[in-house]
Amino acid sequence: MKNKIALVTGATSGIGQACALTLAKLGYDLIVTGRRAERLEEFKAKLPQGIRCLSLVFDVRDREQVEKILGNLPKEWSEIDVLINNAGNAHGLDPIQTGSISDWDAMLDINVKGLLYVSKAIIPGMTQRNSGCIINIGSIAGKEVYPNGNVYCASKHAVDALTQGMRMDLNPFGIKVMGIHPGLVETEFSLVRFKGDAQRASTVYQGYTPLVAQDIADIVAFALTRPAHVVLADLVVLPTAQASAQVIKKNILK
Repeated sequence: MKNKIALVTGATSGIGQACALTLAKLGYDLIVTGRRAERLEEFKAKLPQGIRCLSLVFDVRDREQVEKILGNLPKEWSEIDVLINNAGNAHGLDPIQTGSISDWDAMLDINVKGLLYVSKAIIPGMTQRNSGCIINIGSIAGKEVYPNGNVYCASKHAVDALTQGMRMDLNPFGIKVMGIHPGLVETEFSLVRFKGDAQRASTVYQGYTPLVAQDIADIVAFALTRPAHVVLADLVVLPTAQASAQVIKKNILK
């Protein structure tokens, strides 16, 4: 993968950071984005020697920022081979009748519109070169709906639909489009969903072995190293203890 460039959104933690580091180990030069500048700087220190890295601090839901920054990349960074649309979030876990509109806005703005803004900035270069790969990190919530998941599930269903639509529209250009939909992964996800309540967030991952960010990064690496004629179009990955969004085998200590 020498001399190839991968752009990873939401690379300040979790799945995004694990994907970026794994791609660097494969030889990709990196463009990493996120809202926390200090996290991106700390990430650079972890990179293998010889890997170039451009860190960009912006919020994917800010259309003007996305267009300004990604539309004016330095020439040596302008030809992006791989786009990992990872940035996303969940806010709250409330029934629809008591849900927060600000939470809804945050999820739709980041999970759906942010993915679109970044993709819109990168895809034209790929179509011009008739090459490229896009991996959208979705969720099992994009495959099924669970109680109190309403808007979050809707946003991830949109990611699934957009992934399928991208694959169709970009097929004439030889661009690979893939969707990876994890189940329970122990990251900052639940901490964000429960707005910093660490105790409540920790209970989500108790009593079984969840996935970790590196599990998803390994799948991304596998997908990107398949032969040119192979596309892992749509993949759901769960921990062994999880059979669906709500069916989880937990070993509760008494």
